[in-house]
Amino acid sequence: MLYNNLLYFLVVIFVFSTNSPAAKPALPLPWTLLAVAAIYWLYSRVAAYLFSRAGFGAGGYFATEKKLSFLAVLVFMGLVYLLDLKHFLTPLSLGGRLPVLADLAGLVCFFLFLMLMWRAARIRYQQNFQRAYRPLAFIRSNIKANLPIVLPWLSLSLAFDVLQLLPLPQLRQLLRSPWGELALFALFLIFLTLAFPPLVRALWGCSPLPAGPLRQRLTAFCNAQGFRSEIYTWPLFEGQALTAGIMGVVPGLRYLLITPALLEALTQDELNSVLAHEIGHVKHLHLVLYMVLFLGFSLLAGAVAAPLPHLILSSDLFYALLSRLHASPENVLGVLATAPLLVLMLVYFRFVFGYFIRNFERQADAYVFRAQGTGWPLISSFEKIAQLSGGNRDEKNWHHYGIGERIDFLHRCETDRTHITRHERKLRLSLLAYFVMIGLVVFGLHRMETGKLSEEHETKYAEAVLMQKVREEPKNSLWLIYLGDFLQSRQMEKKAVDAYEKALKLSPINAELNNNLAWLLLTAKDTSIRDPNRALTLALTAAMLKEQGHILDTLATAYWANGMIKEAMETETRAFRIDPKNQPYYLEQLEKFRNRQWGEAQ
Repeated sequence: MLYNNLLYFLVVIFVFSTNSPAAKPALPLPWTLLAVAAIYWLYSRVAAYLFSRAGFGAGGYFATEKKLSFLAVLVFMGLVYLLDLKHFLTPLSLGGRLPVLADLAGLVCFFLFLMLMWRAARIRYQQNFQRAYRPLAFIRSNIKANLPIVLPWLSLSLAFDVLQLLPLPQLRQLLRSPWGELALFALFLIFLTLAFPPLVRALWGCSPLPAGPLRQRLTAFCNAQGFRSEIYTWPLFEGQALTAGIMGVVPGLRYLLITPALLEALTQDELNSVLAHEIGHVKHLHLVLYMVLFLGFSLLAGAVAAPLPHLILSSDLFYALLSRLHASPENVLGVLATAPLLVLMLVYFRFVFGYFIRNFERQADAYVFRAQGTGWPLISSFEKIAQLSGGNRDEKNWHHYGIGERIDFLHRCETDRTHITRHERKLRLSLLAYFVMIGLVVFGLHRMETGKLSEEHETKYAEAVLMQKVREEPKNSLWLIYLGDFLQSRQMEKKAVDAYEKALKLSPINAELNNNLAWLLLTAKDTSIRDPNRALTLALTAAMLKEQGHILDTLATAYWANGMIKEAMETETRAFRIDPKNQPYYLEQLEKFRNRQWGEAQ
């Protein structure tokens, strides 16, 4: 379950932290609160129903928990994207100074779904694992079990935000750079190797294996392998799970965890084989490689994220979607930029990370031949685990080979040890290919000239933003005026005239609007748009509403275009007197009116 929960939390953290808060939520706050309350209530009813039908046995319990966890992720994404959850939680970030506080609030919202699930699961859990819990105690124990998944991210985010607040501009600039973020992440990984194992041990309620013959024999076996670690009992699922694990890279902060059920079920040789497997993880540096794989994803995601918005802005598909959807361009851009990264994360951890985890496990299995000279004790251990757990011997998952596959591999190695060397060679080549591919992709994407990708489409995006404002407030002529001004500045003259005409129907006595449309009808490069007669009417209206230099200049130009030279000269002279700062321009205009015809001057 731990690996599945890792994926769930990765998705939740990614979705919330990369979401841009909407300027205007889909629903007002009271209606949003009502909708969210209804969603939580419905989820609790679904959880109660599914656990009532889960039946007895750990398999049914875990399957139901998996379904409800997946449903919680989907519903949470609905809160973020459809109900604009982040808009309402952003004020918690203290004006943007500590974004981690808003992210923490979002994470709490997801945990509320899980808490409702655990509340519904309590009775079935007690029946399956013969342990009585009060509701709050059961929820608290599950929170503590899952906290190790999210604490590293929360700690890193908090450290980044606090460092950004320090009055050190050079440090802030470094942290905002890709290499600065990478350096901080690398330092944080070092911190995790030191502080994380003791924290997890405490949260999971692990306790030292009591002194006695069993501890002495296990310690002696570890010492014989040149391995040193504290040995703890792991009360996973009331200690009834049949599993073991290793945490920590530094010997003094390394913990070997074994569940009481496993200690009771296996013989000494079988326990030694399980220890050999965990020692194999350490000897082959798997714990370090796990951190390297996380770092690799951070590098890859950062490199992919940089050109994504530019690629989207240069895509005709983006603008086709904008024309069909009633969403703001910023939201559509945000979703389109986030979706590929979300897919990349799922693919990376499900297939790339999963591939290496499975093969690291197989390599650790093979270490038993070095430690004990034979794989039979580990084969026997797997057979017992399969029998006692009641699971499908051939069942596979994304992070482990099935028990049957692991036993078959050990059988092959027992008869032919070259399978071990072939597997180790396969892993070395896989890691080499991984590092080469990550390096090539990251280097190639960083070399990409992203600015040129969307350079030609900035106009289309700005037009789309203004068009969205027009759709949101169809009776507000201001957005149509802004749209017309923008289109005119980009020489998209027919579209500009259309925007001005629509605005004029809403605000016929707007001086600037009349003036701008008149100027466009006089100076358009597309001569089919020009209309000096209508331009004169519009310019006269503008001048009556507001007598300013630039408006009088438009009126003078309209007189000139209609052959009324005397009126043009007089009006331009008035503009000259009203706006003395721009006298050189008005003098040029007077000279033009005096010596040239309107048609040849345009």
